[in-house]
Amino acid sequence: MDWITGFINELVTLHFWTSLLTIVFIDLLLAGDNAIVIGLAARNLPKERQKQAVIWGTAGAVAIRIVATVLVVRLLEIPLLLALGGVLLLWIAYKLLVQENEHENIQAGSTLWAAVRTIIIADAAMGLDNVIAVAGAAHGSIELVVLGLLISIPIVVWGSTLFIKLIERYPWIIYVGSGVLAYTSAKMITHEKRFAPLFEDNPVLSYAFIATLVILVLAAGAWTNTMKARRTAENNKSRETL
Repeated sequence: MDWITGFINELVTLHFWTSLLTIVFIDLLLAGDNAIVIGLAARNLPKERQKQAVIWGTAGAVAIRIVATVLVVRLLEIPLLLALGGVLLLWIAYKLLVQENEHENIQAGSTLWAAVRTIIIADAAMGLDNVIAVAGAAHGSIELVVLGLLISIPIVVWGSTLFIKLIERYPWIIYVGSGVLAYTSAKMITHEKRFAPLFEDNPVLSYAFIATLVILVLAAGAWTNTMKARRTAENNKSRETL
């Protein structure tokens, strides 16, 4: 009864809803891998079997992801692991801006269960970034983790392709998402029990620290993308001259 009462009380707080929206946004933002994995794993199946592969594969992947996220939420209670998770999430925020194609090894399943198995295994292998990000945004709340995943997974399965197209049309969404991840990362570090007194007693330092990390990640990602675009343009020019 105490758990139910506590959860109901949480439902009327702004913190609960902002955290839930953050988790759903993170899930959608990192859903590109899910959409690609599902598409690649089920592409050789007949149309009617593809839907079954998507449903069963996603169900298995969601179950594993919920368990993994709950475990990470508990692990983050260990001293210094929250800060370590924040640093790792900072790297994930940067990598989001400079995405590379990492799906060449995803093989299409020739049967329904082969495709389902591929979806589950591949999602588990590539889902670490999502797990850490969601665990950090949940601030220790298992209810937020489960509720956020249950809301976002149907959107991921049936709407991820649309979301990917939206990102392709409006690339700035990626920068917003990376900023959200960097913000979550900074909050994880400032909420680390060993560091919390330092930041709680000095709000200006806390805001400056969070803003600095967000700016650094966005600037590093923008610079890397600019360098990559420049190298690509130079390589294309070299080929044309040959």
